[in-house]
Amino acid sequence: MSRVGQKPVILPSGVTVEIKNQAVAVKGKLGNMNLHVHQDVEVKLEGGKVTLTPRNEARHTRMLWATSRNLLQNMVTGVSEGFKKVLEIEGVGFKAAVQGKELVLNIGFSHEVRYPIPEGIAIKAEKPTLLSITGIDSQRVGQVAAEIRGMKKPEPYKGKGIRYAGEVIQRKEGKKK
Repeated sequence: MSRVGQKPVILPSGVTVEIKNQAVAVKGKLGNMNLHVHQDVEVKLEGGKVTLTPRNEARHTRMLWATSRNLLQNMVTGVSEGFKKVLEIEGVGFKAAVQGKELVLNIGFSHEVRYPIPEGIAIKAEKPTLLSITGIDSQRVGQVAAEIRGMKKPEPYKGKGIRYAGEVIQRKEGKKK
């Protein structure tokens, strides 16, 4: 039995779940999200909890059971609290700014890099060297953060580049004479 799948998804106040066949709609103060659960997993709403159970004991079904439960939990968390990733920019002259619906990065290239901000994602430049990415979809927030970080990954000698807040970059020793 899956330890993750057995846990019910507890609904905080202000979050409503609607289940029609295998389609689950979650609504909260920050927005609404939809999920289509695989037919081998049964979804039930009981009181303030959503429980998922497998319809058979096949290995593939048990994997889908836990995955579906975590996707549903992320949806509930997203519409009630939201998700946030923080990126730090380090390097001489490196900075970021939000202009309209674009993120403008000066990260050591001969030109500034412009990144269009996707729908459902909010990016704030709290400082010129600190970006916060927020949204209700955990996957999209993480993907946007990874794409921005991928534009100038931190290098191991001086640590210049874009990194997640709290990320430790293993430093290397430079050349010796």
